[in-house]
Amino acid sequence: MKMILDVHEVMEKLNEPNVRLVDCRFALGKPDMGKTEYDRDHIPSAVFFNLERDLSGSVQVHGGRHPLPDISVLKNRLEDSGISRSTTVIAYDDGLSAGAARFIWILMYLGHSKVFLLNGGYSAWKESNYPITQDIPSYKRVDFLVDINENLAASYDDVVRFTQNDSKTVLIDSRENQRYTGREEPIDKKAGHIPGAINYHWEDSFRNGYFLPREEQKKRFNQLDPDQEVIVYCGSGITAAANFMALKEAGFNRVKLYTGSFSDWISYEDNPVITDVEIE
Repeated sequence: MKMILDVHEVMEKLNEPNVRLVDCRFALGKPDMGKTEYDRDHIPSAVFFNLERDLSGSVQVHGGRHPLPDISVLKNRLEDSGISRSTTVIAYDDGLSAGAARFIWILMYLGHSKVFLLNGGYSAWKESNYPITQDIPSYKRVDFLVDINENLAASYDDVVRFTQNDSKTVLIDSRENQRYTGREEPIDKKAGHIPGAINYHWEDSFRNGYFLPREEQKKRFNQLDPDQEVIVYCGSGITAAANFMALKEAGFNRVKLYTGSFSDWISYEDNPVITDVEIE
């Protein structure tokens, strides 16, 4: 299934009544930045979803830095935005699409299938001189039927089983190599990676802010078996969603996101962590 749309494809759908655009712009550590940018200007008819407040839940002892939101609260937010299971949803942010990918993954997890991402994000839209606005739209409330797709989410126990020599699964660490190896860790309290994980940096899904074409994504993952189960993770389950989408575009059907990711893994003090730091 094609999930990544070019700007001209989105422009063609802009005025269709059953299409909803969702602005997911964000900056980690700056929870109000996305809304400020949205209020300044956005794609006409787009609604805004906040990464911290709408697409993440409250941080607990376990579950990572960006746990899944309360499903009933998110369901209500979707319904207020006029989004039902029959609505075609196109998400965008302004960067490398991690926020939009997170929103898309969550909708798929809730059972929605008509989900797409604007390739290149808001920057590509503005560079094309397509219309923008400051108007905040309102929509008639609709019903959103939740039908959880457990095949898209990897639990903590799933990852534990992987570390106990589950040769049928591939575990991908989506962070930059310096964090994967443990040479740098600017956010989490421990450095390194989950035992057995291999490293595919999520930003390698892109070139100049755009998702690589499908054939290039296939080449990127050509050492993996597309029929094998793949679990992706990052620091807190945000940027790994971009790798999730890249793998789906490359033809991998059995892809799961470990939503708690590395920050959840290290919340259990006894869990092993691998580092590749050389001792001088």
